[in-house]
Amino acid sequence: MNISQLCEHKVVTIGESEELTAAAQLMRARHVGFLVVVAPATASGKRKVAGVLTDRDIVVAVLAREVETRQLKVGDVMTREPLLVEESHPMESALCLMREVGVRRVPVVDREGYLVGVLSLDDVLEAMAEQLVNIAASIRSEHRAERALRQ
Repeated sequence: MNISQLCEHKVVTIGESEELTAAAQLMRARHVGFLVVVAPATASGKRKVAGVLTDRDIVVAVLAREVETRQLKVGDVMTREPLLVEESHPMESALCLMREVGVRRVPVVDREGYLVGVLSLDDVLEAMAEQLVNIAASIRSEHRAERALRQ
């Protein structure tokens, strides 16, 4: 299974020059803890990833240090050069990279490096759970068929 099949294609994004408080409000309104920070769109509407911003970034970099949030921009706090995975790669390689870097979510890009989605460990777990349900159902069906033949 490749990443494109698993990732969320509706990505919540924000610009680097936006106020940090606007980012926090966007996270609250959209019920997310992860924003992809994007560069200005190309003529075709495609966007490159400039960084990522998490709710944890805001807490650790701003609140824990008692910094005045109204003066900060997203670019002041975001993680620059985040891990990116290409949509055509297998899930297993993405999981290995995510483990090495220590992240739960990662922007997904196309071959040209433009944003196409976000892969989260939740997405992966959901897909694996579906596969396990199918495996269990197959085993149950096999047992029923075997009992029917033996009676």
